[in-house]
Amino acid sequence: MEMKDEMGPHVRDISRALGGKVSEDEIERELGNYLNVYRVSLDTAKRSIVKKHGGNPADLSLGVTKTVRELVPGDPSVSLLARIVSVNEKEIATEGGSKGIVYGFLGDATGTAPYTAWNPEGLELAKGDVVRIQNAYTKEFKGRVEVHLGNRAVVTKEDDALLPAVEGGRPSAPSGPATPAKVVDLREGVSNVSLRARVLSVEAREVKVSGEPKTVHSGVLADETGKVQFSAWKDFGLAAGDAIHIEGGYVKSWRGIPQLSFDDRASVAKLAAEALPAAEAVSASPRMWIEDLAERGGAVDATVRGILIDIKDGSGLVYRCPECRRVLRKNVCRIHGEVQGNADLRVKAVVDDGSGAITAVFGKELTELLLEKTVEECIAQAKEAMDQEVVRDELADLLIAQPVEVRGNVTSDDYGLMMIVDSARVLKVDVQEEARAMLEELEG
Repeated sequence: MEMKDEMGPHVRDISRALGGKVSEDEIERELGNYLNVYRVSLDTAKRSIVKKHGGNPADLSLGVTKTVRELVPGDPSVSLLARIVSVNEKEIATEGGSKGIVYGFLGDATGTAPYTAWNPEGLELAKGDVVRIQNAYTKEFKGRVEVHLGNRAVVTKEDDALLPAVEGGRPSAPSGPATPAKVVDLREGVSNVSLRARVLSVEAREVKVSGEPKTVHSGVLADETGKVQFSAWKDFGLAAGDAIHIEGGYVKSWRGIPQLSFDDRASVAKLAAEALPAAEAVSASPRMWIEDLAERGGAVDATVRGILIDIKDGSGLVYRCPECRRVLRKNVCRIHGEVQGNADLRVKAVVDDGSGAITAVFGKELTELLLEKTVEECIAQAKEAMDQEVVRDELADLLIAQPVEVRGNVTSDDYGLMMIVDSARVLKVDVQEEARAMLEELEG
C-alpha cells in the first residue's frame, strides 16, 4: 500500500503527459514492472513509458523525488519531499521597487539545505510542515547546495507522518577523539569539536523542543581569536568568567553566524582561571578582513576598517509601520497597507576594505551622532526642503569616501554580508604611516 501511495503522483504525472490516452491502472502496472522487474530508476521508467505510448517526456512535470543528500547544484528541475525547518521573511530591492521573499531551511532524514521562495504570494509555509516540492532548481553558494522556488515551482502540503521530525542539523553521537579548534576555525556543520574558551556571558531560558519545554543555557564564549555564541542543552553549571574545555561540541549557524552547541553527549571541564587569557583580554572585538568574514559566514562582535563607498537607497529619514516596523513606501506597508508611520533614522552603507564589501546598517542613535541632529530636527529639515531625501544627501556628503571603523555582529545570506553596527567612528588616517605599515607587512 505504501509503495502504491508513493507511485500515485508519478502515475498521474505520466497520465497527464499522455493526455489521458492510457488508463492509470495500465500506467501503474507498467511503472511497477519497470521499477520492480527491470530495476531501472524512476526517472528512466517514467520517460520510457511516455515514449512507448507516443508522448513527449518533456511534458512530465513531476521530477524524481530526491533526498536532501542527493541534491546537486545546477539541477533545473528538482522534486523532493521535505520538512520545513525554519521560515523567515525579507524585503529585497528590485528594479520596480521592492518585493518580499521567504527563506529558511528544509530537511529530511539525510540532512538540511537552505531554500528561498522568490514568489511567496499564496504560499503558506510554516515551521514543521511536510511539503512536496516540484520544479524547484538548485544553485551553489559558498560550497553548499541551495533550493530555489521560482515561478515554475509547485509546493503542496503532505501528511506529517511521511517524514520524521528534522532536528535542525544535530549530528549523531560523536565518535573518536574530538578535533581541537579555535573560535575562528568554527564553521557550520563541523562536529565533535574540542574547544578551550572563556565564558563571557550565560543565561538560562525555556524553549519548546517537539512540543516539550526544555531549558537551554546560552551566551557567548571567547578565546584569543574571537567570540562565538553557544547553546548548552544540559546544565553544566557555567558562569560568566569560567575557563572551560568542551569536548564533543557541534556547530550550527544562524543567518550565517557559526554557533556552538553541546549537550549531554559532550563533556565540559572547568579549567584553572590562569589557563586562559583573562576575560578583559578576550572581550575586545577582533579586527577582521571582509574576505575572511565571507568565507566564515559571519561573526559575533567583529571590527572592520575600510572606506565607506556608498549610501544605499532607504537611508536617512524613513517611516516605519507601527505594527511590524517595516519601512513604508509612500506611507504603505506591504503587510498592513496604508498606515501612519513612525519616523526613524538609519544608514545603509557599503564599506570596502580592499578584500571585499559589506553592508553596514546604522540605527537611529548612531545616525543622530553622525549628523549631530535629532530625528525631530531631521523631520523639520525635510519639511523645509519639501524633500525627505535631503537627509540622505547630507549623510552622503558626510560619509562617502571616508575611512571608517565599524563594529557589530555580521550575518550572511544570499545577498552578502551585513553588519548591524553597534559602534562606529570616522578614522583620521596618517597616509604616510599607513603606507609604511603596509610596506613593512609586505617585506615581512
